[in-house]
Amino acid sequence: MTNVVDRAARLAELHLAEALPRRWAHVRGVAAKAERLARLIGAERDVLVASAWVHDIGYAPEIVDTGFHSLDGARWLLREQFDHRIAALVAHHSCASFEAEERGLGGALAKEFPREESAVADALWFADMTTGPDGQDLSVEERLSEIRKRYGPQDLVTRFWQRAEAPLLEAVRRTETRLAAQPM
Repeated sequence: MTNVVDRAARLAELHLAEALPRRWAHVRGVAAKAERLARLIGAERDVLVASAWVHDIGYAPEIVDTGFHSLDGARWLLREQFDHRIAALVAHHSCASFEAEERGLGGALAKEFPREESAVADALWFADMTTGPDGQDLSVEERLSEIRKRYGPQDLVTRFWQRAEAPLLEAVRRTETRLAAQPM
């Protein structure tokens, strides 16, 4: 691992392993999947894998500010001197702009962090949305179903997924297409 990946992994463990062990299991699974997807990314491997390690850092109790983990994590990453691109990938992972709108933070998210449309962003979304809360592999459909069951039909998270599902599925499918074009 490179320095940025090592640092991201260490910080994720420091802030999540003890405080949020289930979230930590998910993050470890996402990072492992990102490692496997790195062949699709080439020279940008470290950006993908580091982003995977810290994508949910905003859930850590000492990092929570707005209550919106994507934005809280991205802001914290900048304070910790991470590259702005990694912070932006975290800020927008897995259709976060839809959740930001639900929380009244859409303008802040868009102003502070540009949304990247790339193979790296798609691979991060794929890794996150095909890894369950305990780090297990799931299909994206199983993951969305699990999220809806966990949060319930009236929760803000469930509401934002109703709007975010189509673009999320598109990103997952693009990564699946890239994987099919580059068999192991």
